Amino acid sequence: MAKDGGCSGLCATCLLCLYSCRWRRSGKGLSTSKCDCAWFFFLLGVCLFTLAWLYLALITLNDFHNLNEFIFRKTEWWLDWSLVMLSGTATLATYASVLLVLALGLQLCRQPLKLHWLHKSLLILAVLAVAAAFVGVEIQWASQWESAHISLQATGPFLHIGAVVGMTLLAWPVADCFYRTSRSALRIPLLLLYLGSVFALYLAPLGIDSPCFLEHSQLPPKPALFGHRGAPMLAPENTLMSFQKAANCGVSAWETDVLVSADGVPFIMHDETLIRTTNAEEVFPVLARSSASAFNWTQLQQLDAGSWFVQNPPFPTARSLSRDDLILAKAQRILSLTQLLGEAERHNMAVMFDLRPEEDPQYQHLVNITVAAVLQSGISPELILWLPEQFRDQVKKQAPGFRHVYKRKRLSNETEAPLRVNLPYQNLSTAEIREYRQDNISVNLYVVNAPWLFSVLWCAGASSVTTNTCHVLQGMERPLWLLPRATYQMIWIVTDCVSFLLIAWAFLLLKRWSRRKEPAGSDSDVLLTKIHSLLAE
Repeated sequence: MAKDGGCSGLCATCLLCLYSCRWRRSGKGLSTSKCDCAWFFFLLGVCLFTLAWLYLALITLNDFHNLNEFIFRKTEWWLDWSLVMLSGTATLATYASVLLVLALGLQLCRQPLKLHWLHKSLLILAVLAVAAAFVGVEIQWASQWESAHISLQATGPFLHIGAVVGMTLLAWPVADCFYRTSRSALRIPLLLLYLGSVFALYLAPLGIDSPCFLEHSQLPPKPALFGHRGAPMLAPENTLMSFQKAANCGVSAWETDVLVSADGVPFIMHDETLIRTTNAEEVFPVLARSSASAFNWTQLQQLDAGSWFVQNPPFPTARSLSRDDLILAKAQRILSLTQLLGEAERHNMAVMFDLRPEEDPQYQHLVNITVAAVLQSGISPELILWLPEQFRDQVKKQAPGFRHVYKRKRLSNETEAPLRVNLPYQNLSTAEIREYRQDNISVNLYVVNAPWLFSVLWCAGASSVTTNTCHVLQGMERPLWLLPRATYQMIWIVTDCVSFLLIAWAFLLLKRWSRRKEPAGSDSDVLLTKIHSLLAE
């Protein structure tokens, strides 16, 4: 073993090579300067910053398909941008974390922290890239902040335990740095900063809450599943195959969107153009970018509504379909509302749809055509969950059997409170969901794809969720975790106590070791004597 803190010569040399791009270990005259210390703390900040962005990036996966569609509308170029974001974020977080580990290794090997200029440049670029990503979320996708807040209800208890473990592991290098630093002006702030962070972390569970702090007997019934455009991860969205796949998943309702063709036929389509989900550019190259409602039904029936799903898979699951499913997907055509309702009646399936575009000056005419098509289809009116807000009173008179779903929270001044609401999951807190449930108001939240999010809403008491992942959520027999509050409090206390004992052991052990290495009357002994006397007073 070498004399430099117990590290082997080869180990110290490798650390220096990777961190400082130097092959030779330092002599006694070379030490870590204040500038080097500042770069170390900058590195620590970059590591935490990139990890925070990685966490947010993982949270956005629940809604990332919406962003992919938004980018397609702007560029007409389809790509699963989540893969780009995650790979880039993981690279930055890994790079910063590896550098931090190297720095801690050098500290234990008693080598100076001379960060190479290339690493400094890359860390600055990493900070700028992550900061730009955060700004982009704030400008274009601010709802994800609420998603992150909800996610902490699912991950908070486990993040706390992980953070306590991480701070406990840092006790050794922090203690080593404390005893080896001769200047009290640096030692005291370092110790106070570390201990302050530790004790703040110990008390963090006072601010952690989750609807899943429940006894198993208190767990509400599992939310029903609404198939978002059918089962778009298993088949081309809004096609007969997609709705059949959703029915096989055991969904309670199909959620979709209805447009009306130029000759007055209501049909199923989400986008206001046909470019993304059909081969309109091949069949009608001149009219392809026109509004979907500008096509008549005969033209719409000429389009292939399934091959795009195989050629440019919107979800990774599309690549794992069987040969028969791929052949079936390529044979899909645009559905009329009447065809969809006939299939719904065959499955005894409820149907909820938006009527688009809402800004159309002839919207009342579109409502009348759609209501007439529903009534003529012969489907039971109770299976229709009417969602469009405009001309709702008129619809109630024309079709009194429809079940009405509202896109708003209940209002304190309204005389007739809604019995069913359909809202983005970010718009209702878990406390509001529980209040709605107590008042017998059915709450459907959209779009819920991630099991962690479904688990939180299940514990909170949501009635149903609209999802792209019915094949995943169908198999969940209970939330991802369910923990009585008293049990979590016990875990919290035990974790904190064990951490405190390990940190104290690290400081005491290194104190004894440093006394053996240092001559009597050293600055370290004098400083420790002063601290002990102050504590005694």
